[in-house]
Amino acid sequence: MTFSIVGRDPQTGDLGVAVASKFLAVGALVPFVRSGVGAVATQSYVNPNFGPDGLALLAGGLSPDEVSARFQAEDAGIVQRQFGLVSASGQSATFTGEGCHAWAGGVTGPDVAIQGNILAGPEVVAAMHRAWVEGAGQPLPRRLLAALQAGDAAGGDRRGRQSAALLCAGPGRGYGGLTDDWVNLRADDHADPCTELARLLDVHDLLFGRPESTRAPDEAELRWLRRLLVTQGHAAALPEGPWDEATETAAWALYGTENLEERWVSGGQLDPVALAYLRERYPD
Repeated sequence: MTFSIVGRDPQTGDLGVAVASKFLAVGALVPFVRSGVGAVATQSYVNPNFGPDGLALLAGGLSPDEVSARFQAEDAGIVQRQFGLVSASGQSATFTGEGCHAWAGGVTGPDVAIQGNILAGPEVVAAMHRAWVEGAGQPLPRRLLAALQAGDAAGGDRRGRQSAALLCAGPGRGYGGLTDDWVNLRADDHADPCTELARLLDVHDLLFGRPESTRAPDEAELRWLRRLLVTQGHAAALPEGPWDEATETAAWALYGTENLEERWVSGGQLDPVALAYLRERYPD
């Protein structure tokens, strides 16, 4: 009772799933992703084992079509199941059991599998695919979300809205570059979950995005920053003049307390995104 998109970024190898449903906490059951291996969406009288089992089979060298065949052969409830798979090489497969509630179906292409059941109609899947194609070149989370929003706008789950989720992974994309787990966002029970998911992704990009450019603060910005560091208790006093070690230590503490550490740059350089956020949060 869900619509989902499983996708891969052909430029970066990032993998992900976006899903929405009139179902509580759909993100707890449907999306499964492993960097360098593949991604799976399992839904419609969901068999949650298809997630970890599908990733294990992909990791073992099976293609999405071969994984699909295994599921169909081995699951006694397959007639009411639906799933989509994309491998790390971009191969894809989608399956809709003949017992899924109408409208139900899916479409695949290089790097993508889209599927849904109890939908307003085939136009939901068509709109999602169109948005996916038009979104080429966007970061994978944005591209997946745009496709999900297009499906929602086309009617989505005909029973209504309740939850949505976005799960993505990529090499070194995780916090501090220490893991591959990247975006893991859920709107578990919300009147407009796709819109809420978009808001959460904006917050995620602010707090966990990494600087695309940096620059030194001008004199007025540096005076403002030093006043802020003192008023927020990160330094008792700070000197005027060029960036110095005391300012660096206090600024790092500020970034940490604001959860902006992923946007930190040492040596007197500032990320414009973090600076704009702090200026808005702490105006003169």
